Amino acid sequence: MVKKLPKVDVVIAGVGWGGGIIASELAKQGLKVVGLEKGDERKTEDYYMVHDELRYALRYELMQDLSKNTITFRRDQKMRALPMRQYGSFLFGDGIGGAGVHWNGQTFRFLPYDFQIRSQTIDRYGENKIPTDMTLQDWGITYDEIEPYYDKFEKMAGISGEENPLGGKRSDKYPTGPMKHSPQMEMFKEACENLNYHPYTIPSANLSEQYTNPDGISRAACQYCGFCERFGCEYGAKADPVVTVIPVAKETGNFELRTHSWVRRVLHQDGKATGVRYTDITTGEEIEQPADVVVLTSYVFNNVKLLLNSDVGRPYDPSDGTGVIGKNYAYQVIKGAATGFFEEQKFNNFAGAGALGMVIDDFNGDNFDHSDVDFIHGGYLALTQTGQRPIQNNPIPSGTANWGKEFKENSLKYVNRTLSVGAMGASMPYKQHYLDLDPTYTDAFGDPLLRMTYDFRDQDRQLAKFTAEKSREILEEMGADQIDSMDELGPYNITTYQSTHNTGGVIMGADPETSAVNNYLQMWDMENLFVVGASAFPHNSGYNPTDTVGALAYRAAEGIVEYSKNGGMLA
Repeated sequence: MVKKLPKVDVVIAGVGWGGGIIASELAKQGLKVVGLEKGDERKTEDYYMVHDELRYALRYELMQDLSKNTITFRRDQKMRALPMRQYGSFLFGDGIGGAGVHWNGQTFRFLPYDFQIRSQTIDRYGENKIPTDMTLQDWGITYDEIEPYYDKFEKMAGISGEENPLGGKRSDKYPTGPMKHSPQMEMFKEACENLNYHPYTIPSANLSEQYTNPDGISRAACQYCGFCERFGCEYGAKADPVVTVIPVAKETGNFELRTHSWVRRVLHQDGKATGVRYTDITTGEEIEQPADVVVLTSYVFNNVKLLLNSDVGRPYDPSDGTGVIGKNYAYQVIKGAATGFFEEQKFNNFAGAGALGMVIDDFNGDNFDHSDVDFIHGGYLALTQTGQRPIQNNPIPSGTANWGKEFKENSLKYVNRTLSVGAMGASMPYKQHYLDLDPTYTDAFGDPLLRMTYDFRDQDRQLAKFTAEKSREILEEMGADQIDSMDELGPYNITTYQSTHNTGGVIMGADPETSAVNNYLQMWDMENLFVVGASAFPHNSGYNPTDTVGALAYRAAEGIVEYSKNGGMLA
């Protein structure tokens, strides 16, 4: 028998960055909010003295149990999709804070071009520049409209940075100054300036100095320990929901957090959401939480899975391009990298921070002329110093044996004589790339798993080759004695880690026929249901997505407050 609880103003499914921001903003406005999270509660003290690479980086302490919930994958419709049973291409966070706990902290704003990508591409190059099967569309919002929300997220998180010389205009500077520069970062900066590029320090959620944000939350500065990605921060220096927005929501007395609560359905009647049904995974009890407003703020895949399993919205059909739920899945093209080996110079590669590095945007967005290349958009090129931990990092030049005496000698020689320039390439949407429910495999509760259909295309291969060549040029200017770079991007491989930057599936836009949510992330088909996260991205930019997720969450929170007062579709 399902247990039915008293109605609340708002129920949130997933308490990471999106859920934490929504909870904080709504609770401060006096709305009664319940946040449901299927994982554990976490706090900074849980990470004291746990620089344990084996436990966190290799055994995935902070990640979802794939034996209980995962996705299935295929490259195209002719293949049989199979479940991802071991972590590879990306990592699903688990517990309070979600992926916002184990991220690196690189916090870029998308370019103005991103938000009007289709119209600006056509204006400059003509409609033939866009492949016929590329489902490119504008976002239904401009950079100028989203800029104030970027500013709000960055001030809440205390982002440390300096102005991007090729980025959109800012209404204010970053709240804290840029991170320290290491010798290798200065080498990259000098090389890029010699090549007439425009280097700047990566904007970082790892605080460069002690900071108190507008909500009164104080945090300490980064210690450059090198344990950011896949780890929680023992200092609280890395902005995450656990040390920023969630405490603010709790302090109001208007927010109730329930852990171990696996949301399985959005309940709805007569075109409106009425609440959610979830399972208490500690007892197995089925619970119904009624609410005036339902907000889905879980990871990309779970947002889509919840909607499809709940029969909310129109599922995407790749055969004719109709429907919207599951449409425009996109990933990230980050294979365009080069590694330089230095015979004489040595570097301290062990020290670092998740967002420590230098970057250029000369080949990102539409910052260069694409007339003579066979792709659109681009990506940033960066030298990052995230901390080369000993188990996972063993760089050797090409031509070295993979075992034996030579392997051991080169492993020791080059461990601190290697620098890499990497690319974060944009991912464009295609008609053939989408998410739907798997007809065969189910999760621990018998609900269909989400199925991903995706592969790299000529756009991605050309982009990766281009950025690899540019990365090599920078390393040559830096004086590397040997450079290994990617010659060709092969098929997409879900077994090899690349990034956790999955996007799309519940995309935003100005037209209900081609998008699932408006620019407040309010569903066109169900006005009291909001879907927050990178699932709203119609494509993925040449950047990390978190700053844009945070900005859209603040805009959605503003919209939910307005909706709670007046109802109706938001303009």
